[in-house]
Formats: sequence, structure tokens, C-alpha cells
Amino acid sequence: MSKRDCLVANDWICGEYVRSRSQELIDATVEHVAITAASVATGVAVALPLALLARRWRFLAAPILGVTTVLYSIPSLAMFSLLLPFFGLSASLVVTGLVLYSLTILVRNILAGLQAVPEEAREAAKGMGYGPLRLLWEVELPLALPALLAGVRITTVSTVALTTVGAIVDYGGLGTLILDGLDTQFKAQVLTASALCVALAIAADLLLLALQRLLTPWTRAHRIRPGRFARKADQAKSVAKVAEPV
Repeated sequence: MSKRDCLVANDWICGEYVRSRSQELIDATVEHVAITAASVATGVAVALPLALLARRWRFLAAPILGVTTVLYSIPSLAMFSLLLPFFGLSASLVVTGLVLYSLTILVRNILAGLQAVPEEAREAAKGMGYGPLRLLWEVELPLALPALLAGVRITTVSTVALTTVGAIVDYGGLGTLILDGLDTQFKAQVLTASALCVALAIAADLLLLALQRLLTPWTRAHRIRPGRFARKADQAKSVAKVAEPV
């Protein structure tokens, strides 16, 4: 059998398709990664201040979480249709929709991480003269990092999947190949693009898991070591005890 028989036979698995369309597959994968990365990064940038608002003024927590949940419940086709008058048929349309979908997971995880910071750590930092901004960046966010990164992992995997829906406006990365393959009944293209999409989600999750383990070594009990802040906190407590009136 010739090398091109699988294309003629329209087989699901066809090595010749991968070889002959390699550049097309690479371009679609790069677009998929770019849209996903831009959506997740923008989502984190929007979710962080929303979580801080919900933590600072508790009466805003329910409305913020409620709105993000409602946005997540909107079907993707309806979401893109609602955004179409503002962004037109562009990559911005897809990225904006994906950002809105990401908020419900990111805001909840960031808020949960911030609320889980021990009050003793905050008080010790304040006792050492930490201001609100320094307290946030050097104490609260590092301690909330496990929950934040867990939210980023979930969001990234779901965004990889949702990016394929962008194919309806021709900005879906691998989803565009999947949709075109379904329209033309091109089996090899559908299967190859779908497999790449799954592989992309798994690879992204594993990379973020490795990053999470690298940035949060204290979450592994056998590697817990007192850090600079912990030592300073102990010193501050000792000083406070000495300064107490008899």
C-alpha cells in the first residue's frame, strides 16, 4: 500500500496527514496556546482585585461570586454572540469570553486562599511594621499561593477545552481544525487535532503542577523548614513577651 492510501481511504489514524499538514498543525497549536495563555493571565489579573475587594468588604463577596457564577453558566455560543457587537470577529472576542468564564474559579480560589492565611501570621507581620501592601505581597499572597495555583491549574485545563469553541469565529486554534474536519468528514484531521488538544491540556496541567510544587515546598510535610519570615515572627513574639508588664 502506498503512503497516501490512508488519506485516500480517509482513515482515522493517518501518519501521512501529520507529515503533510505539520505546519498547519503547528500554527493551530501555537494559536491555541497563545489564546489560552492570554485568557488565563488576564483572568488572574482581573480575579485578584475582585478577590481582594470581596475579602476587604465582606458584603461584596456574595454579589461578586454570584455574578461570576452567572457568567460561567452562560452557554459559550450565547456568550460570544453577546460580545460580538463590542469586539467583532477577532481573537479579542474569544479571549474576553474565556476570561469571563475563568473568573468564577479564580476568584473563589484566591479568596479561599486569602481567608485561610492564619491570623497569627498577619499579627506577627504587623508587629514587625509591615504595611498593608507589604503584608499582602510578602505574607498573604505567598501563603495563599497553593490555592491560587490550584485555581490556575483548573482554569487552564478548562480554558484549553473552551478555546476550541472559538472555531465558530475562526479563532479556535485546534478547534478550527476540528470543526473543519467535521464539516468535511476528514477523520484524520478531527482525531489528530482532538488528540493534540488533550495532550496540550495534560501538558499544561503537569507543567503547572511542577511549578506549584516548586513555589510551595512547605506544602510537602517532609520538606518543611522555617523560613526567614517564620524566624522573624518568632523573634517578634519573643520581644513582645519580654516587653509585657509584670
